[in-house]
Amino acid sequence: MQKPIKILMLVENLPVPADPRVWKEATALHEAGFQVCVISPKGTTRQQEPYICIDGIHIYRYQLPTTANRGGAYLKEYSTALLMTFLLSLKIWFRHGFDVIHAANPPDVFFLLGWCYRLLGKKYIFDQHDLAPEMFQVKFKGRMHLLLRLLLICEWCSYRVAHIVIVTNLSQKWNATERGGCPPHKVMVVRNGPDLTRLQPTATDPELKRGRPYLLAYVGVMGVQDGIENALYALQRLVYQRRRQDVSLVLMGSGDHLSTLQALTHELRLDDYVNFTGWVESAEMTRYLCAADIGLCPDPQNGLNEYCTMLKAMEYMAMRKPVVAFDLTETRFSAQDAALYAAPNSVEDFTRKIEMLLEDEQLRMQLGIYGRNRIETALCWEQSKEHLLNVYQRLFPAHFESVTVGEAAFVAQHSEAKGTNYRDNSIATVCKKI
Repeated sequence: MQKPIKILMLVENLPVPADPRVWKEATALHEAGFQVCVISPKGTTRQQEPYICIDGIHIYRYQLPTTANRGGAYLKEYSTALLMTFLLSLKIWFRHGFDVIHAANPPDVFFLLGWCYRLLGKKYIFDQHDLAPEMFQVKFKGRMHLLLRLLLICEWCSYRVAHIVIVTNLSQKWNATERGGCPPHKVMVVRNGPDLTRLQPTATDPELKRGRPYLLAYVGVMGVQDGIENALYALQRLVYQRRRQDVSLVLMGSGDHLSTLQALTHELRLDDYVNFTGWVESAEMTRYLCAADIGLCPDPQNGLNEYCTMLKAMEYMAMRKPVVAFDLTETRFSAQDAALYAAPNSVEDFTRKIEMLLEDEQLRMQLGIYGRNRIETALCWEQSKEHLLNVYQRLFPAHFESVTVGEAAFVAQHSEAKGTNYRDNSIATVCKKI
């Protein structure tokens, strides 16, 4: 019997399984017959175990230093992440072994490990979630040009070291081929679709609306690049300029911009209208989205967000919620007719689009139904998972051949017991009957 292919996944941006994309990838690969280990940082309040095995996936965690919005702090964070990841990779190599490193960004420094292990015959996949140089520019507003240059070099090296580059959309593929010089056949798109098994509309809990008829919702990371202050400014206009005391806002998530947003909420006199929940479990997020009337994507046009696929927009759509967003390329590709689009960075237009939906229940339902259908037919994780498995099929075709033959043998044995003859069919046809 052929030994399973062993995968080592690296992530620094979030702990696992809190990182939704990495966890969906790890789960999909484990279900496809791969052995999966993950190295990630520890959480701040939860997911702090140095080792845990969840659903057959081995997770090793390390402690990261506290990050401030200074260049030196990021250098310290990324240096610590690189060192601890290297040490844990050695531990995993001797304890479990691995055949391929699957590294998620940011940061783009794991190519150093990829290069070292390539010398030992390992494969390396660069899974580019975000454009790190653009993110740096947004956070530091054009300062520290030397560090920006270093990030561009790291991105270029990541493209070169990788056997295959995974990106989340066509905008990022264009970046990889044009700026990064990657051959197009080396870059594969695996979109960040929502998992419909955990996002199913249920009965609304009216208590979550906190006594008001309408609830706006945001879910996701709270960083300076995410523009959540735009949602707060829009709410202030609704409450104090348009005299609407019938609407509140729930903000689910956390990040290094959280304290600034909480202070701004107080400054805008919105404490009674805004609920900061912190990170919530999937079931709790689903409860809030069921109760919500509109999902918000306040991400501004800033040279980064135009290239990003917003998972939160698709989570709103999966829950049949209409979306209000700024008109950004990849957001419009994802949501299409499930959203109303405000002129980029215009809080006044963003507010106007929210009020338009608040005033029109039929429009809210129409956009919500379209969004759910788009997720089910084109953008759900079940669709994206097939593209992820295609990446691994290119690297390890023998694994998929052995799985296919094993499935075919099972079907033949099972059907023979039921008196059905599949023996004249091809393996491909047989597998379609599973």
